[in-house]
Amino acid sequence: MAKHDHTSFDPASLNPGDLHAKLLGGIAPRPIAFASTVDAEGRPNLAPFSYFNVFSAQPPVVIFSPARRLRDNTTKHTLDNVKEVPEVVINLVDFAMVHQCSLASSDFPEGVDEFDKTGLTPLASDQIKPFRVAESPVQLECKVLRVDSLGEQGGAGQLVVCEVLRMHFRDDVLNEKGNPDPHKLDLVGRCGGSSYVRASGEALFDLPKPMSSPGIGVDALPKEVRESSLLTGSDLAQLGALQMWPDETEVNDFKLLELSDVFMEHEDNGAALELALHRFAADHIAQGQPELAIKALLAFNPG
Repeated sequence: MAKHDHTSFDPASLNPGDLHAKLLGGIAPRPIAFASTVDAEGRPNLAPFSYFNVFSAQPPVVIFSPARRLRDNTTKHTLDNVKEVPEVVINLVDFAMVHQCSLASSDFPEGVDEFDKTGLTPLASDQIKPFRVAESPVQLECKVLRVDSLGEQGGAGQLVVCEVLRMHFRDDVLNEKGNPDPHKLDLVGRCGGSSYVRASGEALFDLPKPMSSPGIGVDALPKEVRESSLLTGSDLAQLGALQMWPDETEVNDFKLLELSDVFMEHEDNGAALELALHRFAADHIAQGQPELAIKALLAFNPG
């Protein structure tokens, strides 16, 4: 397993700006809640927040946090609005609208309509007062269940707990089963500082979930495999996700048919043989063939 050095920090010893930068830089990427609200007079407001995620399906609940401003400890218009009118549309942000979303994060004066400022299109909601963003690929009409304050100091989170009443998906982002397709969504997320991430193309990858039955686990692997200088933690996890060992016959057949040249080349050098088999295993794990890799590793017998 890899060994790493770490630099540690006590949050209480950092100034608020430094702590904020480290948290947002280290916990990334974060989805963006592009929150549409109205005040008591019905004036619309639109602002993005990356303290956001979904936390329940039954009931459907999302939470976002318009934290108090670090620089002067004031509250966001969004927070003031949901206290006056406890409704919000959470719009997800795709790459095509990320610059408009960024523009909406400007500290415009109270009452300014960010739909006008950004050129985004307001779309009437079905069940609540705030407008949806027509350009957004996913729009969630929500009622605000409560606001939980985590503090009154600058930077303190103000958790807006929302129940989803109605969901809207642009037709072009749905697959044949009617579910959102990540390749079509092209969503963006926030990282630290001015950095964003685009969740599409080569940034996306599939990883089957080992939910049907547990794998053998990394702890079941031979000690010399766990301590390999070539196999990474990710490699070991892919081996550990296998649900059973190949039997002795399978291993011996594989040794004769696929590994005979390797064994002959290193027949007088056990260390070189072990290294070659680990290299073979690493290559086949990278090719998505951990079942072949484990056969090669089990074929090595230092005795």
